[in-house]
Amino acid sequence: MKIVVVDGFTLNPGDISWQGLKALGDCQIYQRTAAQDLIERCADAEAILTNKVVFSDEVMAQLPALKYLGVMATGYNVVDVDAAARRGIVVTNTPAYGTASVAQFVFAQLLQWAQPVGYYDQTVKARRWSRSDDFCYYDHNMMELAGKTLGLIGYGAIGRQVARIGLAFGMKVLVNTRTTPAELPSGVDSVSLDELASRSDVISLHCPLTADNAGFVNAEFLSAMKSSAFLINTGRGPLIDESALYDALVEQRIAGAALDVLATEPPPSDHPLFSLSNCTITPHIAWATREARQRLMDIAVDNLQAFVDGASLNRVDNL
Repeated sequence: MKIVVVDGFTLNPGDISWQGLKALGDCQIYQRTAAQDLIERCADAEAILTNKVVFSDEVMAQLPALKYLGVMATGYNVVDVDAAARRGIVVTNTPAYGTASVAQFVFAQLLQWAQPVGYYDQTVKARRWSRSDDFCYYDHNMMELAGKTLGLIGYGAIGRQVARIGLAFGMKVLVNTRTTPAELPSGVDSVSLDELASRSDVISLHCPLTADNAGFVNAEFLSAMKSSAFLINTGRGPLIDESALYDALVEQRIAGAALDVLATEPPPSDHPLFSLSNCTITPHIAWATREARQRLMDIAVDNLQAFVDGASLNRVDNL
């Protein structure tokens, strides 16, 4: 079987092994693939693995040998799954590999906001403490998480893990989700979106991006938040109306935001949010611990092995 990985670099820049995949066939791995090179590189491939390279109906029509598309991510909007199903192409995704890492990253962002150790480290190394008249100083926002309200929009595997960590810190947890679980842990309450916006001290986004919720964190939503509230997004950039967020941050209608995702990735160099001190931005890395990437690799290999064996594992084309 001819296997092609079209954009392997973000999953594996060189610190984990492709050997499991290579054992399944003749495997060609490309770090990145431009649109103009895609058809040539994949012309005779029976199995293709992709992360962000798009496979439309038009692209698949030019790949007659293609039988399997493995998406090396949980979200699979890069593949036209309806067209794949019509063409008899199996499509899989890689769910749940990053739950622990993303939830941990949410609290890395939150703790940096609540107790900004980086800021104080910089001031100490600038000799401010050495010049201080007192044994300590604190002139930046600091707060205790215990007793604060954490609002989670989306309550899948990552949302539930974030809730567990929040409860361990003594936080109250509110959730808003399309499907309310039959039972919720003690300390976790299901509420409307409006109530979550108005009651939460911290709001963290963990819902999938759909046609219905794109830009739902808009001027109206932000206006409903507390002026002291903090917004975290490790989900999908287009969930937020970035222009409305910029205005809310500049006008201090909310206290701050931490974004690991943006509407356009990579972003333009003159992105307005880059200029704001109350907005931290990281380059879509919440998922990218080595441990999570190894799990992703393992799931991708298991998915393809199942296909070779005539079984079905993590298929999304037949939903």
